[in-house]
Amino acid sequence: MQKHLSHALFGLILLISSSSFALTFPLPPEGEALVGEVRHVIAKYEDTLSDIARLNDLGFIEITEANPEVDAWLPGEGTSVTLPTRFILPPGPREGVVINLAELRLYYYPKGKNQVITHPLGIGREGWSTPTGKAQIIDKRHLPSWRPPLSIRQEHEANGDPLPLVVEPGPDNPLGEYALYLSMPGYLLHGTNKPYGVGMRVSHGCIRLYPEDIESLYAELPTGTPIQIINAPYKAGWSQGRLYVEAHTPLSEQLEEDGKNYTPMIRAIVAALGDSTLKPDWQAVKQATALQKGIPVAVVAQPESTQKIALEKPLFSPQRNLWLSDDMDSQ
Repeated sequence: MQKHLSHALFGLILLISSSSFALTFPLPPEGEALVGEVRHVIAKYEDTLSDIARLNDLGFIEITEANPEVDAWLPGEGTSVTLPTRFILPPGPREGVVINLAELRLYYYPKGKNQVITHPLGIGREGWSTPTGKAQIIDKRHLPSWRPPLSIRQEHEANGDPLPLVVEPGPDNPLGEYALYLSMPGYLLHGTNKPYGVGMRVSHGCIRLYPEDIESLYAELPTGTPIQIINAPYKAGWSQGRLYVEAHTPLSEQLEEDGKNYTPMIRAIVAALGDSTLKPDWQAVKQATALQKGIPVAVVAQPESTQKIALEKPLFSPQRNLWLSDDMDSQ
């Protein structure tokens, strides 16, 4: 009897320790935009950053960007790993599902509940970019079949890995066990049979989630749920009287087209400031924007009357994409 209880207890502990950490937060009041807190865990000998990311509902890129000095595949016993579990909510209405491609993250605002749930995503790789825009969920399927489009079949055939016309449910189905079909033709939110790809750009345009996350969303999201897909690598928002900024690496297409263009960060800050007379520390803004660690950083706000004279001249020229302060290098 005692032996059976010991086995049952061990199984329960294993189940708890292997389950992911759901990121659910109460919504901040109007005018406030930050949720969560940055946390830290100590790596065990067998851990990888990918393992730690999944256990804490984070994606691979965001955990590696937050820990640039840590070996992703062998952090090492006793290494402190930063968990970037503090977020500036994306701009726009707090309703339905908001997907920020540059952040590789989804935000869900349950109707009638004063909370937000957020999950990491895998999105389309370069050449198969996930589109931005508005959509809604039009269908839900458990154990979906996958009908790969001609373009994907041709790609696989060229690589010597031909696909059937229909991939039935099972371990070889890249849609996983749950799929939410969008009104954007050909696009859906789904699980995956390769969870290590969550938090990276690896798909043919669809949006994939960890199996446990899509299972939860499948149960929560009814058909008709609005979906807003945006691409915002730079965010700004307020918390308890302080302005914060959050910077992520722009998608490769943006970098190729615009280079190191920080104008979107300036626009995000201007939108967050509104009618406020406070001014941020632009040097701190520049540093946070350049590091792109994906963690909200406070840019110390000072009353306009206390600003240094040197800061009264324009600090940034969107037309030239230059930082103009004497103590800043041009970008």
